[in-house]
Amino acid sequence: MADKEATVYILDLGSSMADCHNGRTESDLDWSMRYVWDKISTTVAASRKTWNVGVVGVRTDETDNPLGAREDGCEGYEHISVLQELGPMTMNSLAALRDHVKTSDTQTGDCISAIVLAIEMIEKLTKKLKYNRKIILVTDGEAPMDSSDIGDISEKIKRSGIGLTVLGVDFDDAGFGFKEEDKSSIKEQNERIMRDLVEKCDGLYGTMAEAISELETPRVKSVKPYKTYDGLLTLGDPNVHDDAMSINVERYFKTHKATVPPASRVVMKTESNGGPSIVAENANGDEMQGVEPTPSFSAVKDARTYKVNDPDAPGGKRDVDPFELAKGYEYGRTAVHISESDYNITKIETIKSFSIVGFIYQEKYELFLNMGETCMTVAQKSNDAAALKLSSLIHSLHELESYAVARIVTKDGKEPALVLLAPHIEPDFECLYDVPLPFAEDVRIYPFPPLGKVITIQGNTITENHRNLPSQELQEAMDDYVDAMDISSWEKDDEGNRTMEYAAIEDLFSSPLHRINQVIRHRATYPNQPVPPTPAILLKYANPPEDLVAKAKSDLEDLIDKASVKKVPPKAKGKKDKGDKPKPISGLDIDALLKQPENRRAKISPDKAIPEFKQKVEIADDQADIEDAMKQMGAIIRDMVTKSFGDQEYDRAVEHIGVMRETAIDYEYPGLFNSFMKDFKTRLLSGEFDGNRRELWFKIKYVRLGLIDSNASEHSKVTPEEAAEFLKK
Repeated sequence: MADKEATVYILDLGSSMADCHNGRTESDLDWSMRYVWDKISTTVAASRKTWNVGVVGVRTDETDNPLGAREDGCEGYEHISVLQELGPMTMNSLAALRDHVKTSDTQTGDCISAIVLAIEMIEKLTKKLKYNRKIILVTDGEAPMDSSDIGDISEKIKRSGIGLTVLGVDFDDAGFGFKEEDKSSIKEQNERIMRDLVEKCDGLYGTMAEAISELETPRVKSVKPYKTYDGLLTLGDPNVHDDAMSINVERYFKTHKATVPPASRVVMKTESNGGPSIVAENANGDEMQGVEPTPSFSAVKDARTYKVNDPDAPGGKRDVDPFELAKGYEYGRTAVHISESDYNITKIETIKSFSIVGFIYQEKYELFLNMGETCMTVAQKSNDAAALKLSSLIHSLHELESYAVARIVTKDGKEPALVLLAPHIEPDFECLYDVPLPFAEDVRIYPFPPLGKVITIQGNTITENHRNLPSQELQEAMDDYVDAMDISSWEKDDEGNRTMEYAAIEDLFSSPLHRINQVIRHRATYPNQPVPPTPAILLKYANPPEDLVAKAKSDLEDLIDKASVKKVPPKAKGKKDKGDKPKPISGLDIDALLKQPENRRAKISPDKAIPEFKQKVEIADDQADIEDAMKQMGAIIRDMVTKSFGDQEYDRAVEHIGVMRETAIDYEYPGLFNSFMKDFKTRLLSGEFDGNRRELWFKIKYVRLGLIDSNASEHSKVTPEEAAEFLKK
């Protein structure tokens, strides 16, 4: 596939394109431009300077094209205008083009002549270079066309290697199943002319409805092969053993993760004399290649300063150059310094290599060990000896039903990786597929109790008649429900029979990736329109098939009955009145259990502060007990912030403050929390908690854990305005 493209769009802008047909509520032009804008915006998003786009308007009010302006007076090129010269497409040119694409008051203009003009534009740019050349014509076929030179034009298109695509508004298309009734004689004739031209130059012909219907289907991006390794694949050390295996190979990506496009951080541009140049940046602060400046926004620049405590400096802080800083690695609550020279010792000195270290039977390999993207290894190009050696290895692995385990270092100094090599054989292609394997440190073992039996404290094994084991009736009900929800062959084939696989791999798409790309393209084309709804194809597998759910409804109801599934009571809201508490399902009197003297705690443990705080408040007999619990909790939070290494304990502190606030609202003691919060803010901003902890205050402001106002609790004496002002400062 060529890296260079030259595409010319020919748009019919005649007055008839302003009409609405076949029950549509938007004009034929706006409807057709859905397809054109989608294609052009995709080119803009690619930011490739070698992808060129040109736009020609037919049946425009004026004539603006090089053939119509020639002194020899070429006829037939009237009312044809070049709306955009063939060249790279940018956001600025897209915005300018949007203003030119509108219907005219003209009925005349020859689409055949516009195709000739497009051919000349492409040849002028591409010359004899290797390009993908395309012409896409969008028309409703309501203007006369001169077909006298169609034979010569089709030959010219084929010689130039141009692909012609004709998309007609409401054109008849038997393949798509559309036929327009009561069309004009001019349109019928033009459809025959266009179909004849397309057939002669091996182009594409279709109705616009089909093209628009395919827009929602995500387009899978095909990329050029990327070589990750080239060199020797060895078994044994060729430098030591004469019989060691050594094959010249090349390794390429087979699958590669497509990432969601990064967002940019921008601010509204302020007017200034001369104005600084605008450079768009992604969320990491790096300059975005291929993204042009916009007139309304300016990039956000990151600036970071480092300060240390210095009693002799103004304000008690002194700026430090980043080069004077040293890395400290956390060891418990202590920062341990390792010098750069010592750190380099920890790095493994590796050289580029690809060596087989062992083999494993396929039946003994667990698929959950696959850890990443797939690559494929093939023999070195134009090396018959290497191809023969690699083919012998592949066939040996296949016949022995085995995999090879290899260690690979893709270039000098890079960390080694273990990969699993699997043989793949086709009639005209052989390779080794590989996937990364985990090291021992990457594997985590989590033991779970067995599902089919219960082991008691005394060591006895129970396999039935236990509350944690399913009964025979429950097991049968679950089996019936699972069988009823079987989707292994739920998709219908062309004859309507359910024999196809449900959710085939080629029908699955990354919903976040394609949805974000769709929204970006739409917003770039229509800045002021709302975001379109999510295409149905991206939501197809978000829920089980409705008819399958309906079919399994009776089995689900039977399962619910056999499993004794009961609805959990909703969480009680409002004042925690002991008389209004919902009764637990277990029927136990929790209050009675908690009020036993041996269970009452005089002190709240910092390690279990939240549950013990809630318990202490729950069993409190009077306001004094609640005040004591709030004071202990406040002391724990202050101590937590003081001892925090950096921002390590900030999230825990925010959680504890949130629990205090919620409890104060529920038990109608907002004053206790407000007093704590005012004191806590004063100490925090003054640096009393062992240094500058302002970042914690920003976290508190972000989750809005400010004072309890009268809207949150009728017992609060703080107004909403006072609470808002408290968070602002």
